[in-house]
Amino acid sequence: MLIRPVRTADADAVAALLDQLGYPQHENVAARIEAWQADPSSAAYVAEAEDGVLGVVAVHVCPYFERPGAWGRIVALVVAESARGQGVGARLVETAETFAAARGCERMEVTSDDRRTDAHSFYEARGYTVQNGRSSRFLRDLAAVAPGAHDAGASDLKGVGVPGPESLGPH
Repeated sequence: MLIRPVRTADADAVAALLDQLGYPQHENVAARIEAWQADPSSAAYVAEAEDGVLGVVAVHVCPYFERPGAWGRIVALVVAESARGQGVGARLVETAETFAAARGCERMEVTSDDRRTDAHSFYEARGYTVQNGRSSRFLRDLAAVAPGAHDAGASDLKGVGVPGPESLGPH
């Protein structure tokens, strides 16, 4: 098994893996791979064997704001159903951890849906600790926040170096 950086040619295989995890992919997988390749704080790797791509991991380095240093986050980890339990996920996690540690990260974070108990056991077996009760995760969909909208605090950002929607380029 070879662990290597993901390539745009892997887009169909990555899409199929993400679909197995319950995230159907309809478009732009190759473009997302290119965006990850262009970001020096991010990396994505695949596990490849003779029969194709067996898994994918994506990792991102996040600098702390409140103190010096950084932490890594496994953004995605998927192993093909047919390859689970064969060490593929462990090798991908090791690769993500190595990427993060080489960039000064002090710790790694990963989130996993509550119903994925096998994944929880996988992470715990690798030294990850459950943080339930220590912190909460809050999400907000920003699709409804139109560029230039006068949402809470939006007017406070004018003139402080926050790029406007025109600087973001085509979507």
